[in-house]
Amino acid sequence: VCNWYVKAGQYIQSTGVSCAFVSTNSISQGEQPGILWPELFNRFRLKVHFAHRSFPWESEARGKAHVHCVIIGFAAFDRPDKRITDYDVDVEHPTVTAARNISPYLVEGPDRVVTNRTEPICDVPKMSWGNKPTDGGHLIFTRSEKVEFLQQEPGAAEFIRPFMSGGDFIDGVERYCLWLVDASPEKLRKLPAVMKRVEAVRESRLESKAPTTRAYAKYPTLFRQIAQPDSDYLAIPEVSSERRAYIPIAFLSKSVICSNKIQFVPGATGYHFGILTSTMHMAWMRQVAGRLESRFSYSNSLVYNNYPWPQEVTAKQRTAVESAAQAVLDARAQCPAATLADLYDPLTMPAPLLRAHQELDRAVDRCYRPEPFPSDR
Repeated sequence: VCNWYVKAGQYIQSTGVSCAFVSTNSISQGEQPGILWPELFNRFRLKVHFAHRSFPWESEARGKAHVHCVIIGFAAFDRPDKRITDYDVDVEHPTVTAARNISPYLVEGPDRVVTNRTEPICDVPKMSWGNKPTDGGHLIFTRSEKVEFLQQEPGAAEFIRPFMSGGDFIDGVERYCLWLVDASPEKLRKLPAVMKRVEAVRESRLESKAPTTRAYAKYPTLFRQIAQPDSDYLAIPEVSSERRAYIPIAFLSKSVICSNKIQFVPGATGYHFGILTSTMHMAWMRQVAGRLESRFSYSNSLVYNNYPWPQEVTAKQRTAVESAAQAVLDARAQCPAATLADLYDPLTMPAPLLRAHQELDRAVDRCYRPEPFPSDR
């Protein structure tokens, strides 16, 4: 898809020709804008003249499956009467707005893109990816599997830790893992059921097509990638439904091993939690994050590291955010049996939790400017 835009840019140079493509919406989301659009702007001097923002397209070729598309009209010259068609509210009755300039994210704005960064642009704690097992499933247990395993090997109890992927985190699924980082050789040799699983990990990695995975067959007691924090941490799932107004995030104990489908911020405070769970941060995330189909795909390097945190925050403003953030946690605690999926489903979200989030949103907005923002856009 990107190459068709490049070919069009070549073809229409030094002409008055305009063109448009129906395209996958991914070229205006996530990492792709930072790769494609600087090439189109700098090499071919292209300007977007009109844009139809993301909408579902029912494809006969895919057996009536929905694909998500955009339509982008462009040329190698500028024009003043640009327009954006938006399907956010009603696909059958979209809204059309005039724009002075249309950005690669198909909103009014400059010809500017967000690219991956290794460090945050603001003075905030670093966010990292969780631990990647690459174990063939041999180090991971369901609750019933853990109970059965410990009946066979009760001495392994000290090495069993709670384990969470992004889906487990949101849906409240209980899973466990063998965490053998500090297991001594003499202890392991006394645990034959553990050794059997370690051998299965080694064999699984040796069978991999990836040379780097095969190389890690030498370390069968360990996860393929280890990044476990040594303190409690704030956890954000990598993938979350677009139906939710807020990505569910929460504090987890350092005893919980988070998978690489969770991104974490060790040492995060209530203030950090408040800003990250606010509508302000969600609006930024929706604009720059990648997607899996239509679900949000959160990225530390793209979303978090580029996020413009409020500057020159007063002590009063910071306290207001912290208090409102704690109220969100308190509202969640009123429903102890509910999962984050239950709490943040737009149909089942408890009224006290929604009101707490709305108060937090107002506190966060005031950190940016005194007057309220009329819309996410």
